[in-house]
Amino acid sequence: MTAGLPDRAAAEEPAVGSAVGSAAVPPPEGHYGRVIDVPQLSLVVLIGASGSGKSTFARAHFAPTEIVSSDFCRGLVADDENDQSASGDAFDLLHFITGKRLAAGRLTVIDATNVQPESRKQLVALAREHDVLPVAIVLDLPEGVCADRNSTRPDRQFGPRVIRRQRDQLRRGLRGLQKEGFRRVHVLRSAAEVESAAVVRTRLFSDLRDQTGPFDVIGDVHGCLAELELLLTALGYQLSRDGQDQAVDARHPAGRRAVFVGDLVDRGPGTPGVLRLVMGMVRTGNALCVPGNHENKLLRALRGRNVQVSHGLAESLAQLAAEPAEFLAELESFLDGLISHYVLDGGKLVVAHAGLIERFQGRASGRVREFCLYGQTTGETDEFGLPVRYPWANDYRGAAMVLYGHTPVPDPEWVNGTLCLDTGCVFGGRLTALRYPEREIVAVPAARVYYTPARPFPVNAGAALSEAAPARLAGSELAGSGLAGSGLAGGGLVARRDPDVLNLTDVTGRRVVETARLGRVSVREENAAAALEVMSRFALDPRWLAYLPPTMSPVATSTRDDLLEHPDQAFDAFRAEGVGAVVCEEKHMGSRAVALICLDLDAARARFGAPGETTGAVWTRTGRPFFGPELTEALLARLRTAAQAAGLFDELGTEWLLLDAELMPWSAKASDLLRHQYAAVGAAARAVLPAAVGVLQQAAAAGLDVAALLDRTRARAANATAFTAAYRRYCWPTDGLNGLRFAPFQLLATVGSTYSDRPHAWHLEVADRLVAADPELIAPTGRVFADTTDPASAAAATTWWEELTASGGEGMVVKPAANLVRGRRGPVQPGLKVRGREYLRIIYGPDYTEPANLSRLRRRGLGHKRSLAAREYALGLEGLDRLARGEPLWRLHECVFAVLALESEPVDPRL
Repeated sequence: MTAGLPDRAAAEEPAVGSAVGSAAVPPPEGHYGRVIDVPQLSLVVLIGASGSGKSTFARAHFAPTEIVSSDFCRGLVADDENDQSASGDAFDLLHFITGKRLAAGRLTVIDATNVQPESRKQLVALAREHDVLPVAIVLDLPEGVCADRNSTRPDRQFGPRVIRRQRDQLRRGLRGLQKEGFRRVHVLRSAAEVESAAVVRTRLFSDLRDQTGPFDVIGDVHGCLAELELLLTALGYQLSRDGQDQAVDARHPAGRRAVFVGDLVDRGPGTPGVLRLVMGMVRTGNALCVPGNHENKLLRALRGRNVQVSHGLAESLAQLAAEPAEFLAELESFLDGLISHYVLDGGKLVVAHAGLIERFQGRASGRVREFCLYGQTTGETDEFGLPVRYPWANDYRGAAMVLYGHTPVPDPEWVNGTLCLDTGCVFGGRLTALRYPEREIVAVPAARVYYTPARPFPVNAGAALSEAAPARLAGSELAGSGLAGSGLAGGGLVARRDPDVLNLTDVTGRRVVETARLGRVSVREENAAAALEVMSRFALDPRWLAYLPPTMSPVATSTRDDLLEHPDQAFDAFRAEGVGAVVCEEKHMGSRAVALICLDLDAARARFGAPGETTGAVWTRTGRPFFGPELTEALLARLRTAAQAAGLFDELGTEWLLLDAELMPWSAKASDLLRHQYAAVGAAARAVLPAAVGVLQQAAAAGLDVAALLDRTRARAANATAFTAAYRRYCWPTDGLNGLRFAPFQLLATVGSTYSDRPHAWHLEVADRLVAADPELIAPTGRVFADTTDPASAAAATTWWEELTASGGEGMVVKPAANLVRGRRGPVQPGLKVRGREYLRIIYGPDYTEPANLSRLRRRGLGHKRSLAAREYALGLEGLDRLARGEPLWRLHECVFAVLALESEPVDPRL
């Protein structure tokens, strides 16, 4: 026996062999036994008396990790799987494990007798809590079979009385399993049936992850047939008409598919025509459609249910009264078969009429369907008697793009990766579609106001429909107006909140960030807490903070006697990864700086909100502003003028530039560090060591054997002098912008674009154009290109490094010339720094060159530093991609915050 749900649309469970939304794995070839279909995400409850073979059946058809056994849980809490006194704690543990698995979206199988209604009730409640389908598999085997099996097991010598009682409980509850809430009930009545059964996993109807598009997602139509035909034509679809010149299908020559967000009906003049066209497109596979609340109400009306004929339903019923009975029968079947939502393109896209929060996506329950149809309300009504809707999109943190309608808005507005496409066509607005994955809006204006809304809605002023051209807006232009998302018109008011407000839960606790370059990057809870401290106390406004540069790994330790780092190790490392062409860039001794330069204040407001009414920001590796507002704005003005003179804004078609650079001198940011650490050490050494040398010289003249100590003290004095000279090279006085030097070396992002795919030669050429525009402020970055497979080329680059460091330079960074590359073992380090001998004196101390110290430093471990550099680089690129895609602030901040959190991992800061 297999019992199904009476109202399939309410649960939207899969059916074996269904052509829509089913992805059943077929049973083995030649299999003639019972096929048990189990949704891929479900709670499977095995029911049967002791000895019925539940555990054997579970092991045969499910992975060990999918099975949660009451006996096993009893053993965990009592060290004895048969200790019945521990059953309470064991089932608490079973329910806890089950809840965690269901929350994570994993199929779970309960292996227990489950013959009592009370035990099943808790499991059904757990399934409902996590919006998954509960499935019952009943092993109703004869009492004798169960008794015989138990007789062979020394741990089950409790006699036939227990089995008889369990089977009586099972039989009494068998017919009521559906009423208890089980969506599927499979009953196996013999050992042969159990042995021959095959479990087939099926996808929910909503799971269309295998369908990748491209799609054209169309907002609420509400009976506006003329506008729908115009929009489909604007999107490139070719309409098909029947003998009465009625549109009955539309096909895109490039294979695109339309996806309708529901509310096809009511209020407008052409509901039957809209339905005929959409039903035809769905029938031929040219479209998908989810139900709106108006379709749900129309279906109940067609079935004779007692519904309130309001909000445009009267118009639909009047128009449909003229349609033939065959059309109405087809319509009823169509409406009944609509699925609450679709998860498409590998989970990257979700379409639901009123939207869908992350934890409901790909789930099946009445609660999920209710949300898809009506959204979430606060329980209040406004002055027009309409429900006040909770702004779920403001709190949305899912990875999937969610496209929806339901609540009319004057303009589409991206909010946290969600977009409302209902632009009030029936109220005189527009009919709007989003081209996916292009993120391009295509909209046509309504010919007139077809229905007067309860709440005033801004009507499009413009030409008649026949003269109107569709409006197209790129996804990056959809920043939204002040009215966007205000929730005007008949759908009720949306309670608005500031979308730029970040939630503490976005960054606290253990975090996992998905990156395109390195997969999942984890952030430990303690590191997140440290980052929160820095971010909340010292960082600039997060609306500016689009990127934090990654740490950089040094090369492997040199084998040369007097050096800790040398270019040979950099060339060897890249050659081992199969990277031949590299660029050696001068490493400026300054402070890493990121500069966000907007074309003007309007551009800053449009994309970043212009906190502080400034036109950009300049910040450090830890997100702190370099200077106060006045000096920052003066620096931005100079950089903006240089970028305009270089033609970058026009050439790149952008209103802002994000640059990676070094800001010099070092003392401009690190004056306190220099004064209290480096200068203090140098001053103390210069005051004490020469005096000590003098005393030792007197002692030697007096005949005392202090030669070794005198030599060591002289060496220390020389080291102290070299130490002072080393850090002084990177310090000079500044006055405002006078004395500052800004050395850009990479263009990170502009509107809609990132540039990690451009070779470093391109980035350096951009930097050279800025230098030419303002050579007084902007410093060039020296570079040498080399081939790691050519000894002569590597030797020439090494000579350049030796000359650079001998004249006081810090060193160089060796990078793959192509920029972002993968090597033989995966992603390659973006750069390896090779620092000069004298510069490292600043890092490791004045006496680091002494043989004993060098010998100890050669044992420095670089593995953690390299891992940190790779993870931070991947997070940085991910954040830039999200910035270019116009993703919400919390998505950008997730990557930035993770980089800062990783900086608190314990690693030698001198590396």
